[in-house]
Amino acid sequence: MPTLNKIRSALAGATGHRCRPPGVPPHPDLRRFRIALTVFFALDGFVFAGWVVRIPAVKAQTGASPSALGLALLGVSAGAVATMMLTGRLCSRWGSQPVVLGCGFLLPLSVALPPLTHSALALGLVLLVFGAAYGGMSVALNSAAVDLIARLRRPVMPGFHAAFSLGGMLGAALGGLVADRLTATRHLVLLAAFGVLVAAVFTRPLLRFPSRTDRPAPQAREGNTAAAPEHEATAGEPSADPASDGNPTARNRRMSRQVRWPVLVLGLIALCTAYAEGALADWSALHLTDDLGAAPGPAAAGYSVFAGAMTAGRLSGTVLVERLGPARVLTAGGALGCGGMLLGALAPTVWLALAGFVLTGLGLANVFPIAIGRAGDLGGPGGVAAASTLGYGGVLLGPVAIGFLADWFSLRTALLTVAALAAVAALTAWSTRHRALPPTAR
Repeated sequence: MPTLNKIRSALAGATGHRCRPPGVPPHPDLRRFRIALTVFFALDGFVFAGWVVRIPAVKAQTGASPSALGLALLGVSAGAVATMMLTGRLCSRWGSQPVVLGCGFLLPLSVALPPLTHSALALGLVLLVFGAAYGGMSVALNSAAVDLIARLRRPVMPGFHAAFSLGGMLGAALGGLVADRLTATRHLVLLAAFGVLVAAVFTRPLLRFPSRTDRPAPQAREGNTAAAPEHEATAGEPSADPASDGNPTARNRRMSRQVRWPVLVLGLIALCTAYAEGALADWSALHLTDDLGAAPGPAAAGYSVFAGAMTAGRLSGTVLVERLGPARVLTAGGALGCGGMLLGALAPTVWLALAGFVLTGLGLANVFPIAIGRAGDLGGPGGVAAASTLGYGGVLLGPVAIGFLADWFSLRTALLTVAALAAVAALTAWSTRHRALPPTAR
């Protein structure tokens, strides 16, 4: 299970909020919170990648067969998906920051458990815990980012996901460097200690930012249901629906009655991107090796160039959303991802296929962050949880679907489904732009 599912920060233009007036710097507490949240996004990717690179060592230690290992690894996905909706409810009730902090400690602690197991069954059970922490962390981080977006009034969600991607790249690189020097147990225990230390250092700036549930609802005068005054909207969280401003109960009603369909649409868009990430993580190297005769080095570079392109695309995501608006970025990104994957799957040479992977990564880079951010803007933590659950379902679906299709047809044909779903994301974003997405930048 790769990222997704990992600098700059959250999404207001991408969620339809007006931008902060130019020349007005954010409050120091907002800057500290933004830094802390970025660190937690990076820590999420760093810890997950550290586990991924030690899977071969843990497999050897447990003596699991490939099929038994596959079932055990499903524990990560099952734990994550099972926890996401619960995390959304916890964020709605207690605020996102305490949940981020709890998962910020639980995630690194749980990563030390897999190398302590000696059977596939035990591995699967501890991976349920790890997956629950990972899924909870993902929802809580995105919910907190949506809150910050409303305060900053800037579309910076792609930058947070760039931090996740960078953390994952660093974690994988470090894991590769120490793989021959440290046992999996020592490596992951040290990783756990580092993660707990980072979470402890950034606890204070994380908790000093007022959560959604800390902000009082606007006091409407008798017979007056007008929106909050401008100074309240600036200090708190602006909302498209004044009746729900700052009121978690009202926001939950909105999620159930008014915005469930748009949130599901956004979850579908996120799923299309996550499907590509899961498919390329598990099958890109095999495609380059078996279909194009690539040497081990270039074959290993397949997913690396895709992930690097996604990181670069997310670093530029804020500027793109501010200038073009989220609907156009989603539509163009899905179209570019579709074209890139057509090239990657059908290219006759390794280098053309790698170029296709780069285009795919650049195109799909900002689709998941924008979709999750907009879902959170519409439905609060519950919207983030619902869209994330659908999105992470794509990570589960991608590798499995590619495997079956490769058996029935060919791997080239199977990879074309990535292009097809990217096209679905683009068409869905464009056709629902007036309901699910603001069509232009604000």
